[in-house]
Amino acid sequence: MKLVLLSGGSGKRLWPLSNDLRSKQFLKVLEDEEGSRVSMVQRVWGQIEAAGFGGSGYIATGSSQTELIRGQLGPDVPMIVEPARRDTFPAIALAAAYLFSVEGVSPDETVAVLPVDPYVEVRFFETVASLDGVLRSTGADLALIGVKPSYPSEKYGYIVPEQPASPGDESFRVGGFREKPSVEAAAGLMEQGALWNCGVFAFRLDYMLAIMESKGIPLVYDQLVHDYSSLESISFDYEVVERARNIAAVAYDGYWKDLGTWNTLTEEMRDPKMGRGIVSGDCVNTHLINETDIPVTVLGLSNIVVAASPDGILVAEKGASTRLKEFIGHDQRPMYEERRWGWVRVLDDSLYADGTCVLTKRVGIGSSQSIGYRLHQHREEVWTIVKGEGEFICNGTYMQVKAGNVLHIPMKTLHGIRATSDLEFISVQTGRHEQENSIMELYSSWEEIQQNCMRA
Repeated sequence: MKLVLLSGGSGKRLWPLSNDLRSKQFLKVLEDEEGSRVSMVQRVWGQIEAAGFGGSGYIATGSSQTELIRGQLGPDVPMIVEPARRDTFPAIALAAAYLFSVEGVSPDETVAVLPVDPYVEVRFFETVASLDGVLRSTGADLALIGVKPSYPSEKYGYIVPEQPASPGDESFRVGGFREKPSVEAAAGLMEQGALWNCGVFAFRLDYMLAIMESKGIPLVYDQLVHDYSSLESISFDYEVVERARNIAAVAYDGYWKDLGTWNTLTEEMRDPKMGRGIVSGDCVNTHLINETDIPVTVLGLSNIVVAASPDGILVAEKGASTRLKEFIGHDQRPMYEERRWGWVRVLDDSLYADGTCVLTKRVGIGSSQSIGYRLHQHREEVWTIVKGEGEFICNGTYMQVKAGNVLHIPMKTLHGIRATSDLEFISVQTGRHEQENSIMELYSSWEEIQQNCMRA
């Protein structure tokens, strides 16, 4: 069995910590067993390995998330990268083509697809593993996992059985689906044995390949990458699941939660405060999450979430946090980014009357990490090293740098830097507003720079 984890998201539901470049699955707000901060994707990837799926998992994602994924899971994590943003059906088709034509996976192999951020116990993946047997024993085209509801919820979709399953049945035949019903309707669905749809499904690879062939979609990965932008943006649920006539489902009765809102996420945080600030003792069920250096104090407020980051500040009653996407329309660049080598925080982004634009950033590079050998087409830069030490190269000239050094990098000048200890610098980029900046990278690793650019 192969596992494909879908990683996408617009970054709005957990604003201001999440943004277009850092979706919710990358926020380090959970804790592992040792008490270290981990993200949802780190937690799930660790569970997959603990469940015996090491070497069988792939992450399907867009190019904007590849650095974050490598930074959090390591440089060798298997990824299937979308060349353009599309919905889940094109993403799964691309994954199927990759498994078939690049990895050489047998068409008879079972592929399980799941979100990258479910909050579950490790034994959830034992249920995922059972989908292979369900497909083969029932002859179903698709096998789903549904969670036994603990209460009638209007937040989830429901998998409705064709008829109530008998005690001891491993699976049941699916009769239909209901998307986010009223509480009253959800109670009726529970009486019918309906399950919460947790977005996990499995199929044999040849089933997906046959669908692709019927739609004229290439089965060869490189060809599909070339044609990818022409594919319709449509969900797998709509294009495949809702049209399938032979679907089986398995019930999971363990712990499962969608941590898609501040309300549900804070329920899984061990500490009500993260970052600088104070939550007074008379606050009940109130959480403070602060990524800034500015202290925040919360007094006498209950059932509140306060989240602060370089992207903005949120103060919300927890029940209202589910409506956040309706109100996020701020037209600004992401002010904080994580990279495989460190992080970038925007301090100021100014446009002047004469058309000059100035972008000021604080950049952090982890020890032994490096920024590749690159140049800016339409921006010059001045770097002021404020912390740590490193190695800097500019048009083939190599030098050691440390806190207090100021480096001027003219436009169209190749440059790169490696941190020999945790290093930070202030970058001031200057250029013309009408000339959109573009970056050309010659080498991505310090090893390549050493081999090709450094003078003996």
